[in-house]
Amino acid sequence: MTYPKLAAALALAIGLASPVAAQTRVAIGISGWTGFAPLTLAKEAGIFAKNGVDATIRKIPQASRHLAILSGDIQCAATTVETWIVWAANGVPVRQLFQLDKSYGADGMVVRNSVNNIRELRGKTVAASAPGTAPYFTLAWFLKQNGMSIRDVTVVNMEPGPAAQAFIAGQNDAAMTYEPFLSSVRAAPQAGKILHTTLDYPMVMDTFGCTPAFIAANEGAVRAMTNSYFEALEMIAREPARANQIMGADVRQSAEDFAKSASYLRWQDKAANQAFFAGPHAEFSNQAADLLLELGIIRQKPDMTQLADTRFIR
Repeated sequence: MTYPKLAAALALAIGLASPVAAQTRVAIGISGWTGFAPLTLAKEAGIFAKNGVDATIRKIPQASRHLAILSGDIQCAATTVETWIVWAANGVPVRQLFQLDKSYGADGMVVRNSVNNIRELRGKTVAASAPGTAPYFTLAWFLKQNGMSIRDVTVVNMEPGPAAQAFIAGQNDAAMTYEPFLSSVRAAPQAGKILHTTLDYPMVMDTFGCTPAFIAANEGAVRAMTNSYFEALEMIAREPARANQIMGADVRQSAEDFAKSASYLRWQDKAANQAFFAGPHAEFSNQAADLLLELGIIRQKPDMTQLADTRFIR
């Protein structure tokens, strides 16, 4: 046997004898929100798999995502910072692990063209997701900043996509929605306009977390998921066209349209994560918990020191 053939045979034998890298299975619950897209990119571009994570991503409405955690259907999820407080206060065992994004105009309130300020919505109908969700909380936050409360409007419970579609079709006086659905209203000026976004009131921040049981049993995989997210951000910077194509396809947008939606938020890298969890996370969480108490969404604050596990962003 010649040397090249011998080398090839040895390489094949070593490959067959080497154990296949173990893949930790995990189910992750998200929605079609643009800010969660790097998780989809990590899945579809093979970043999770490369790092030893066999991830299944499931689209689950925010209002029922915690039920999927409780049932064991998913072990991890992405959602807004205040939603983790609601879940924890209601006995859902979860820990935030890293920050995904901050909204810079990606969440907003759309109104009819005749409405010039939020106080004119008193007594009118506003489409928003159910209590305990980000759009409902955002509505309450916006109202509070303008001297109003949730009791001053009639809330019609609709998820962000249907809320935007119904608004464009002429239903309801206003709606709470987010990207990519907010851009559909931007494209339909005859239907209405965007009155306020998180540029006016910066308060929508998303994080990723898992159950304490999953974290304790799979610390290596948790670190791998965290690093995979940061690697996905690096891919977006390195290969924006390909990354936007992959992420856009998941929400039925072209790469160009997805990039426009993503321009209204900021994904958070490791340095930004470390800065966020060093202080702003706890500060905002306490403010959010106070409003949640006021709304009656929670009856008491959970243990605020147990909301996050920041070991994996160090």
